[in-house]
Amino acid sequence: MNPSLEGITIWDGVSVAGPRRLEWSGDRIESVQPADDRFPGLSVIPGLVDTHVHLDTSVLDGAGPGDAWPLVTPDEEKAMHVAAHALRFAASGVTTLRDLAATSVQIAVGRAFDQGVLDGPRLLASGPVGMTAGHGDLFTPPRFRDRPPVADSPDECRRLVRQWAREGASGIKIYTSGGIFSMGDRVGWRNQTRAEIAATVDEAHALQLRVAAHAHTAEGIDIALAEGVDSIEHATGVTEEQFAALVAADMPVGPTLLINDQVAAGGNGIRAESSEKARDVVAGRDPAFRAAARAGVRFVLGTDANGRFVRHGGQLDELRAMQQLFDWTAERALVSATSDAAASLGLGSSLGRVAEGYHADFVVVRGRPWESLDELTTDRIVAVVSRGRVLAGQLPG
Repeated sequence: MNPSLEGITIWDGVSVAGPRRLEWSGDRIESVQPADDRFPGLSVIPGLVDTHVHLDTSVLDGAGPGDAWPLVTPDEEKAMHVAAHALRFAASGVTTLRDLAATSVQIAVGRAFDQGVLDGPRLLASGPVGMTAGHGDLFTPPRFRDRPPVADSPDECRRLVRQWAREGASGIKIYTSGGIFSMGDRVGWRNQTRAEIAATVDEAHALQLRVAAHAHTAEGIDIALAEGVDSIEHATGVTEEQFAALVAADMPVGPTLLINDQVAAGGNGIRAESSEKARDVVAGRDPAFRAAARAGVRFVLGTDANGRFVRHGGQLDELRAMQQLFDWTAERALVSATSDAAASLGLGSSLGRVAEGYHADFVVVRGRPWESLDELTTDRIVAVVSRGRVLAGQLPG
Protein backbone atom coordinates (compact mmCIF):
# COMPACT_ATOMS: atom_id res chain seq x y z
CA MET A 1 0.00 0.00 0.00
CA ASN A 2 1.37 3.42 -0.96
CA PRO A 3 2.04 5.98 1.78
CA SER A 4 -0.49 8.79 1.93
CA LEU A 5 -1.80 11.79 3.83
CA GLU A 6 -5.56 11.63 4.09
CA GLY A 7 -7.36 14.96 4.16
CA ILE A 8 -4.78 17.75 4.47
CA THR A 9 -4.88 21.20 2.85
CA ILE A 10 -2.43 21.54 -0.02
CA TRP A 11 -0.88 24.62 -1.55
CA ASP A 12 0.42 23.07 -4.76
CA GLY A 13 3.16 25.53 -5.77
CA VAL A 14 0.83 27.90 -7.59
CA SER A 15 -2.44 28.09 -5.65
CA VAL A 16 -4.48 26.50 -2.87
CA ALA A 17 -5.88 23.12 -3.82
CA GLY A 18 -7.85 22.64 -0.59
CA PRO A 19 -8.09 19.46 1.51
CA ARG A 20 -6.75 16.50 -0.44
CA ARG A 21 -5.71 12.90 -0.14
CA LEU A 22 -2.04 12.93 -1.12
CA GLU A 23 -0.62 9.56 -2.18
CA TRP A 24 2.88 8.79 -3.38
CA SER A 25 4.93 5.80 -4.42
CA GLY A 26 8.68 6.05 -4.10
CA ASP A 27 9.70 9.37 -5.65
CA ARG A 28 6.44 9.97 -7.54
CA ILE A 29 3.21 11.59 -6.44
CA GLU A 30 0.54 9.19 -7.61
CA SER A 31 -2.66 10.94 -6.64
CA VAL A 32 -3.98 14.24 -5.29
CA GLN A 33 -7.72 13.85 -4.76
CA PRO A 34 -10.39 15.83 -2.85
CA ALA A 35 -10.96 14.67 0.73
CA ASP A 36 -12.43 15.83 4.01
CA ASP A 37 -10.15 18.00 6.11
CA ARG A 38 -8.69 15.80 8.86
CA PHE A 39 -5.84 18.12 9.80
CA PRO A 40 -7.32 21.65 10.01
CA GLY A 41 -4.20 23.15 11.60
CA LEU A 42 -1.75 21.67 9.10
CA SER A 43 -0.97 22.11 5.43
CA VAL A 44 1.37 20.83 2.73
CA ILE A 45 3.56 22.94 0.46
CA PRO A 46 6.20 21.85 -2.07
CA GLY A 47 9.76 21.50 -0.83
CA LEU A 48 11.65 24.74 -1.29
CA VAL A 49 14.27 25.12 -4.03
CA ASP A 50 17.36 27.23 -3.28
CA THR A 51 19.06 27.92 -6.59
CA HIS A 52 22.32 29.22 -5.07
CA VAL A 53 24.16 27.66 -2.14
CA HIS A 54 27.75 26.79 -1.19
CA LEU A 55 28.28 23.71 0.93
CA ASP A 56 32.11 23.82 0.99
CA THR A 57 32.32 24.94 4.62
CA SER A 58 32.69 23.24 7.99
CA VAL A 59 29.29 22.28 9.35
CA LEU A 60 30.70 22.78 12.86
CA ASP A 61 31.76 26.43 12.73
CA GLY A 62 31.16 27.65 9.18
CA ALA A 63 34.86 27.89 8.31
CA GLY A 64 35.21 27.95 4.54
CA PRO A 65 36.65 29.94 1.62
CA GLY A 66 39.12 32.48 2.95
CA ASP A 67 39.89 30.23 5.92
CA ALA A 68 42.39 27.40 6.18
CA TRP A 69 39.69 24.73 6.47
CA PRO A 70 39.20 24.04 2.73
CA LEU A 71 42.96 23.93 2.21
CA VAL A 72 43.79 21.41 4.91
CA THR A 73 40.67 19.21 5.00
CA PRO A 74 40.78 16.12 2.76
CA ASP A 75 37.95 15.60 0.29
CA GLU A 76 36.77 12.48 2.09
CA GLU A 77 36.14 14.54 5.22
CA LYS A 78 34.65 17.45 3.29
CA ALA A 79 32.05 15.06 1.86
CA MET A 80 30.73 14.42 5.37
CA HIS A 81 30.31 18.14 5.92
CA VAL A 82 28.59 18.64 2.55
CA ALA A 83 26.12 15.86 3.33
CA ALA A 84 25.50 17.24 6.84
CA HIS A 85 24.87 20.74 5.45
CA ALA A 86 22.42 19.37 2.88
CA LEU A 87 20.48 17.42 5.50
CA ARG A 88 20.30 20.41 7.86
CA PHE A 89 19.04 22.67 5.10
CA ALA A 90 16.51 19.97 4.20
CA ALA A 91 15.25 19.82 7.78
CA SER A 92 14.25 23.47 7.31
CA GLY A 93 12.15 22.62 4.27
CA VAL A 94 14.68 23.02 1.43
CA THR A 95 14.52 19.81 -0.59
CA THR A 96 16.52 20.99 -3.63
CA LEU A 97 19.85 22.82 -3.44
CA ARG A 98 22.06 23.99 -6.29
CA ASP A 99 25.70 24.41 -5.29
CA LEU A 100 27.19 27.07 -7.56
CA ALA A 101 30.98 26.61 -7.79
CA ALA A 102 30.96 23.00 -6.72
CA THR A 103 33.83 20.53 -6.74
CA SER A 104 33.90 16.79 -7.27
CA VAL A 105 32.95 16.49 -3.59
CA GLN A 106 29.49 18.05 -3.99
CA ILE A 107 28.99 16.11 -7.20
CA ALA A 108 29.78 12.86 -5.38
CA VAL A 109 27.50 13.63 -2.45
CA GLY A 110 24.67 14.55 -4.81
CA ARG A 111 25.17 11.29 -6.66
CA ALA A 112 25.06 9.35 -3.38
CA PHE A 113 21.73 11.00 -2.55
CA ASP A 114 20.40 10.24 -6.05
CA GLN A 115 21.40 6.59 -5.80
CA GLY A 116 19.91 6.13 -2.34
CA VAL A 117 23.24 5.46 -0.70
CA LEU A 118 22.10 8.12 1.78
CA ASP A 119 18.63 9.57 2.22
CA GLY A 120 18.95 13.23 1.36
CA PRO A 121 17.64 16.18 -0.65
CA ARG A 122 18.38 16.88 -4.28
CA LEU A 123 21.84 18.37 -4.58
CA LEU A 124 22.67 19.85 -7.97
CA ALA A 125 26.28 20.83 -8.61
CA SER A 126 27.54 23.46 -11.05
CA GLY A 127 31.25 23.45 -11.85
CA PRO A 128 33.01 26.83 -12.06
CA VAL A 129 34.78 28.11 -15.15
CA GLY A 130 36.76 31.26 -14.35
CA MET A 131 40.09 32.90 -15.04
CA THR A 132 43.40 33.14 -13.22
CA ALA A 133 43.07 36.06 -10.77
CA GLY A 134 39.31 36.04 -11.24
CA HIS A 135 36.62 36.00 -8.57
CA GLY A 136 36.55 32.20 -8.28
CA ASP A 137 40.34 31.87 -8.22
CA LEU A 138 40.83 34.47 -5.49
CA PHE A 139 38.95 32.59 -2.80
CA THR A 140 42.25 30.72 -2.43
CA PRO A 141 45.11 32.79 -0.96
CA PRO A 142 47.49 33.88 -3.75
CA ARG A 143 50.57 32.07 -2.42
CA PHE A 144 48.82 28.73 -2.05
CA ARG A 145 49.84 26.58 -5.01
CA ASP A 146 47.24 23.79 -4.84
CA ARG A 147 44.39 25.70 -6.50
CA PRO A 148 41.06 24.89 -8.15
CA PRO A 149 41.15 24.74 -11.97
CA VAL A 150 40.96 27.91 -14.08
CA ALA A 151 40.64 28.56 -17.81
CA ASP A 152 42.54 31.30 -19.65
CA SER A 153 41.59 30.90 -23.30
CA PRO A 154 38.48 29.84 -25.22
CA ASP A 155 39.94 26.38 -25.74
CA GLU A 156 40.75 26.02 -22.03
CA CYS A 157 37.18 27.08 -21.23
CA ARG A 158 35.77 24.39 -23.50
CA ARG A 159 38.08 21.80 -22.00
CA LEU A 160 37.10 22.68 -18.44
CA VAL A 161 33.39 22.55 -19.29
CA ARG A 162 33.93 19.08 -20.73
CA GLN A 163 35.82 18.01 -17.63
CA TRP A 164 32.93 19.13 -15.42
CA ALA A 165 30.51 17.27 -17.66
CA ARG A 166 32.62 14.13 -17.37
CA GLU A 167 32.70 14.55 -13.58
CA GLY A 168 28.90 14.61 -13.48
CA ALA A 169 28.14 18.30 -12.92
CA SER A 170 24.60 19.39 -13.73
CA GLY A 171 25.58 22.94 -14.69
CA ILE A 172 28.33 25.52 -15.10
CA LYS A 173 29.01 28.76 -13.23
CA ILE A 174 30.77 31.70 -14.85
CA TYR A 175 31.81 35.15 -13.64
CA THR A 176 31.12 38.40 -15.49
CA SER A 177 32.30 40.66 -12.66
CA GLY A 178 34.51 40.52 -9.61
CA GLY A 179 33.10 39.65 -6.23
CA ILE A 180 32.89 40.34 -2.53
CA PHE A 181 34.54 37.44 -0.70
CA SER A 182 37.39 37.00 -3.16
CA MET A 183 40.71 38.36 -1.92
CA GLY A 184 42.48 41.19 -3.75
CA ASP A 185 40.13 41.79 -6.65
CA ARG A 186 37.53 44.48 -7.24
CA VAL A 187 33.84 44.06 -8.03
CA GLY A 188 34.31 45.97 -11.28
CA TRP A 189 37.12 43.80 -12.63
CA ARG A 190 36.53 42.11 -15.96
CA ASN A 191 36.43 38.35 -15.50
CA GLN A 192 37.44 36.61 -18.74
CA THR A 193 37.13 37.92 -22.27
CA ARG A 194 33.95 37.81 -24.28
CA ALA A 195 35.48 35.09 -26.43
CA GLU A 196 36.18 32.96 -23.35
CA ILE A 197 32.67 33.48 -21.97
CA ALA A 198 31.09 32.74 -25.35
CA ALA A 199 33.08 29.51 -25.62
CA THR A 200 32.02 28.43 -22.13
CA VAL A 201 28.33 29.09 -22.74
CA ASP A 202 28.40 27.44 -26.16
CA GLU A 203 30.15 24.32 -24.87
CA ALA A 204 27.92 24.06 -21.80
CA HIS A 205 24.76 24.32 -23.85
CA ALA A 206 26.10 21.79 -26.34
CA LEU A 207 26.41 19.39 -23.40
CA GLN A 208 22.97 20.38 -22.05
CA LEU A 209 24.38 22.11 -18.98
CA ARG A 210 22.72 25.30 -17.72
CA VAL A 211 24.95 28.32 -17.15
CA ALA A 212 24.63 30.61 -14.13
CA ALA A 213 26.46 33.94 -14.27
CA HIS A 214 27.80 35.70 -11.18
CA ALA A 215 27.33 39.41 -11.98
CA HIS A 216 27.40 42.35 -9.59
CA THR A 217 27.82 45.12 -12.17
CA ALA A 218 25.60 46.52 -14.91
CA GLU A 219 28.31 45.63 -17.43
CA GLY A 220 28.39 42.07 -16.11
CA ILE A 221 24.61 41.79 -16.49
CA ASP A 222 24.84 43.07 -20.08
CA ILE A 223 27.51 40.49 -20.89
CA ALA A 224 25.50 37.68 -19.31
CA LEU A 225 22.40 38.64 -21.29
CA ALA A 226 24.32 39.00 -24.55
CA GLU A 227 26.02 35.62 -24.19
CA GLY A 228 22.77 33.78 -23.43
CA VAL A 229 23.26 32.49 -19.89
CA ASP A 230 20.41 30.73 -18.09
CA SER A 231 20.39 32.70 -14.82
CA ILE A 232 22.05 35.71 -13.23
CA GLU A 233 23.25 35.67 -9.63
CA HIS A 234 23.27 38.77 -7.38
CA ALA A 235 22.62 41.41 -10.10
CA THR A 236 23.14 44.15 -7.51
CA GLY A 237 24.18 46.69 -10.17
CA VAL A 238 21.05 46.28 -12.30
CA THR A 239 19.83 49.46 -14.00
CA GLU A 240 16.40 50.53 -15.19
CA GLU A 241 17.62 50.36 -18.77
CA GLN A 242 18.18 46.61 -18.34
CA PHE A 243 14.71 45.74 -17.04
CA ALA A 244 13.14 45.24 -20.46
CA ALA A 245 15.91 42.92 -21.64
CA LEU A 246 15.73 40.85 -18.45
CA VAL A 247 11.95 40.54 -18.78
CA ALA A 248 12.15 39.70 -22.50
CA ALA A 249 14.69 36.96 -21.76
CA ASP A 250 12.56 35.69 -18.84
CA MET A 251 15.88 35.67 -17.00
CA PRO A 252 15.87 34.17 -13.48
CA VAL A 253 17.73 36.35 -10.99
CA GLY A 254 18.91 35.06 -7.60
CA PRO A 255 19.00 38.19 -5.39
CA THR A 256 21.04 36.85 -2.41
CA LEU A 257 19.79 39.65 -0.17
CA LEU A 258 20.67 38.60 3.35
CA ILE A 259 24.26 37.51 2.83
CA ASN A 260 25.22 40.78 1.15
CA ASP A 261 23.56 42.75 3.95
CA GLN A 262 25.36 40.68 6.59
CA VAL A 263 28.76 41.10 4.98
CA ALA A 264 28.19 44.83 4.53
CA ALA A 265 27.45 45.09 8.27
CA GLY A 266 30.81 43.48 9.08
CA GLY A 267 31.78 41.53 12.19
CA ASN A 268 31.65 37.74 12.51
CA GLY A 269 35.23 37.44 11.27
CA ILE A 270 34.43 39.15 7.96
CA ARG A 271 37.44 40.79 6.33
CA ALA A 272 37.29 44.60 6.12
CA GLU A 273 37.92 44.35 2.37
CA SER A 274 34.80 42.21 1.91
CA SER A 275 32.65 44.49 4.05
CA GLU A 276 33.71 47.52 2.06
CA LYS A 277 32.90 45.82 -1.24
CA ALA A 278 29.54 44.60 0.08
CA ARG A 279 28.61 48.10 1.25
CA ASP A 280 29.31 49.39 -2.25
CA VAL A 281 27.16 46.78 -3.99
CA VAL A 282 24.15 47.14 -1.66
CA ALA A 283 24.22 50.94 -1.60
CA GLY A 284 21.73 51.35 -4.45
CA ARG A 285 20.45 47.79 -4.64
CA ASP A 286 17.11 47.99 -2.85
CA PRO A 287 15.40 50.72 -4.89
CA ALA A 288 16.73 49.17 -8.10
CA PHE A 289 15.47 45.71 -7.12
CA ARG A 290 12.07 47.06 -6.06
CA ALA A 291 11.68 48.79 -9.41
CA ALA A 292 12.89 45.68 -11.24
CA ALA A 293 10.28 43.51 -9.51
CA ARG A 294 7.54 46.00 -10.43
CA ALA A 295 8.75 45.85 -14.04
CA GLY A 296 8.37 42.06 -14.01
CA VAL A 297 11.97 40.91 -13.57
CA ARG A 298 11.94 37.27 -12.53
CA PHE A 299 13.42 36.90 -9.04
CA VAL A 300 13.73 33.36 -7.65
CA LEU A 301 15.02 32.07 -4.34
CA GLY A 302 18.80 32.15 -4.39
CA THR A 303 20.53 32.82 -1.09
CA ASP A 304 24.28 32.12 -1.34
CA ALA A 305 23.68 30.16 1.88
CA ASN A 306 26.79 28.46 3.22
CA GLY A 307 25.90 27.57 6.79
CA ARG A 308 27.88 30.48 8.17
CA PHE A 309 26.27 33.76 7.11
CA VAL A 310 22.97 32.40 5.82
CA ARG A 311 22.61 29.41 8.08
CA HIS A 312 20.33 26.39 7.98
CA GLY A 313 16.77 27.67 7.79
CA GLY A 314 17.96 31.02 6.47
CA GLN A 315 16.03 30.51 3.25
CA LEU A 316 12.84 31.18 5.22
CA ASP A 317 14.25 34.52 6.37
CA GLU A 318 15.37 35.28 2.81
CA LEU A 319 11.82 34.69 1.57
CA ARG A 320 10.45 37.19 4.07
CA ALA A 321 13.11 39.70 3.00
CA MET A 322 12.16 39.16 -0.66
CA GLN A 323 8.47 39.62 0.11
CA GLN A 324 9.12 42.89 1.89
CA LEU A 325 11.58 44.32 -0.63
CA PHE A 326 9.60 43.36 -3.73
CA ASP A 327 6.22 44.23 -2.17
CA TRP A 328 4.94 40.72 -2.87
CA THR A 329 2.15 38.72 -1.30
CA ALA A 330 3.20 35.70 0.73
CA GLU A 331 1.90 33.46 -2.04
CA ARG A 332 3.94 35.25 -4.70
CA ALA A 333 7.07 34.79 -2.58
CA LEU A 334 6.36 31.07 -2.16
CA VAL A 335 6.01 30.68 -5.93
CA SER A 336 9.51 32.14 -6.30
CA ALA A 337 10.86 29.44 -3.97
CA THR A 338 8.96 26.44 -5.34
CA SER A 339 7.45 26.11 -8.81
CA ASP A 340 9.28 29.05 -10.39
CA ALA A 341 12.63 28.23 -8.77
CA ALA A 342 12.31 24.67 -10.09
CA ALA A 343 11.40 25.96 -13.55
CA SER A 344 14.47 28.23 -13.52
CA LEU A 345 16.60 25.10 -13.20
CA GLY A 346 14.84 23.43 -16.12
CA LEU A 347 12.93 21.13 -13.75
CA GLY A 348 9.51 22.75 -13.80
CA SER A 349 7.75 19.72 -15.27
CA SER A 350 8.82 17.40 -12.46
CA LEU A 351 9.71 19.47 -9.40
CA GLY A 352 8.38 22.34 -7.31
CA ARG A 353 4.71 21.31 -7.34
CA VAL A 354 2.52 19.01 -5.27
CA ALA A 355 0.77 17.43 -8.23
CA GLU A 356 0.30 14.04 -9.84
CA GLY A 357 3.41 12.84 -11.66
CA TYR A 358 5.76 15.19 -9.85
CA HIS A 359 8.58 14.19 -7.53
CA ALA A 360 7.49 13.47 -3.97
CA ASP A 361 9.14 16.49 -2.34
CA PHE A 362 6.93 18.35 0.12
CA VAL A 363 6.79 19.91 3.56
CA VAL A 364 4.08 19.58 6.22
CA VAL A 365 3.73 22.81 8.21
CA ARG A 366 1.53 24.26 10.91
CA GLY A 367 -0.55 27.07 9.48
CA ARG A 368 -1.06 28.59 6.03
CA PRO A 369 2.27 30.08 4.88
CA TRP A 370 0.84 31.23 1.52
CA GLU A 371 -1.31 33.61 3.56
CA SER A 372 1.47 34.67 5.94
CA LEU A 373 5.17 33.84 5.73
CA ASP A 374 5.35 34.39 9.46
CA GLU A 375 3.89 30.87 9.66
CA LEU A 376 6.83 29.43 7.72
CA THR A 377 9.47 29.00 10.42
CA THR A 378 11.64 26.06 11.36
CA ASP A 379 9.71 25.40 14.58
CA ARG A 380 6.44 25.11 12.62
CA ILE A 381 7.75 22.44 10.24
CA VAL A 382 6.16 19.10 11.10
CA ALA A 383 7.77 16.86 8.46
CA VAL A 384 9.98 17.13 5.39
CA VAL A 385 9.68 14.55 2.62
CA SER A 386 12.14 14.27 -0.25
CA ARG A 387 12.13 11.49 -2.86
CA GLY A 388 9.13 10.09 -0.99
CA ARG A 389 11.14 9.56 2.20
CA VAL A 390 10.82 11.44 5.47
CA LEU A 391 14.06 13.37 6.05
CA ALA A 392 12.97 15.27 9.14
CA GLY A 393 10.08 15.23 11.60
CA GLN A 394 7.17 12.82 11.42
CA LEU A 395 4.13 12.64 9.16
CA PRO A 396 0.83 13.34 10.91
CA GLY A 397 -1.62 10.51 11.44
